Amino acid sequence: MPETAAALVDLLNSRPYAGMPDKLDTPGSATAVLRPFGQEDDDAPSPRRVELVRAVRDDLIALAEHHDPDDSAADWAAFSGRVSSIAFQQDFSVPGTVSMRQTSGDPVVGRITLAVAELVDAGTWSRLRLCASEICREVFYDTSRSRTRRWHSYEVCGNRANVAAYRARTGASAPAGDAAH
Repeated sequence: MPETAAALVDLLNSRPYAGMPDKLDTPGSATAVLRPFGQEDDDAPSPRRVELVRAVRDDLIALAEHHDPDDSAADWAAFSGRVSSIAFQQDFSVPGTVSMRQTSGDPVVGRITLAVAELVDAGTWSRLRLCASEICREVFYDTSRSRTRRWHSYEVCGNRANVAAYRARTGASAPAGDAAH
């Protein structure tokens, strides 16, 4: 998985889901989540930054849920509007290369925006997916050739879904020890 994708997966999985707390709630965990995007270790992220990152994260979760361009147009528009205060300028100072230099807006959110743009440009944004398990919903990077992986972990969520489907088809009931799981 590309480093940029791994950082975005960690950011998206920082939200509260499957009984997990919001990792942006505490300064230490928020700093760790935002470090790949330029958050300095010396300072905890400001409440304003955390609020903005939460909103961007919510936009990106909505985008990860919808892979059909018709379904995601409004989500892309919402994300674009949210990051509209972030401005970049092309930098051609190194011969043969171009980079984008941020000129305005929150620098951490700017690097998150650049990370999303990198995945979109590479054609790999659609590899960010939410686990098909309604109980789980963990974000993962789909490395399958066909880009059709459904679960963050086949051993956990995929197996549970397949066992439940089998039991539904055959009328088999769960063994007594499985009732609590």
